[in-house]
Amino acid sequence: MNNGAKERNSINSFYLKYRDVILFNKNLIFSGTCAFFTAALVTQLYLQFDKNNLSNSIIALATEYGVYIPLFAFLFYRDNRLKYNDPQTGKRDSKRIRGDIRKLFAAFSVSEIIYSLIKVSIHYQLLQLGAQPYQASMISSLIAWGIFLLSVNVSIKAVRLFRS
Repeated sequence: MNNGAKERNSINSFYLKYRDVILFNKNLIFSGTCAFFTAALVTQLYLQFDKNNLSNSIIALATEYGVYIPLFAFLFYRDNRLKYNDPQTGKRDSKRIRGDIRKLFAAFSVSEIIYSLIKVSIHYQLLQLGAQPYQASMISSLIAWGIFLLSVNVSIKAVRLFRS
């Protein structure tokens, strides 16, 4: 076996071992990116209607959640829908779906609180310092997302969302 084949084999085995976590993070990053740009646009447009920095920060957060949560939920279900079917009957396994929803809720709860507090406080502070709303939204989101991704990945491991 040549080096190229060994390398492909090790990459494939790594992917198969961590497939669920990779897809989970792919969905987080994709939905987060969509929310990131949408919030930056909305927060800049919102400035035309209201000059209040706190309300601008809260509108940015609400916009992100309005895009991120439904998109992530759709992507997560799409990637995992086959594991929610009972292999013997072919019917949907609602017990497993409820169990995973509880685990997702537990994993996201603390991480989302952390994200929200960091996002709003940094966004607000940047606006107070004179940053443009879209800049404040983007910078605060990037910082909050870094911390969020770390905490949510630790949380999904703690609640054992993906069984080995």
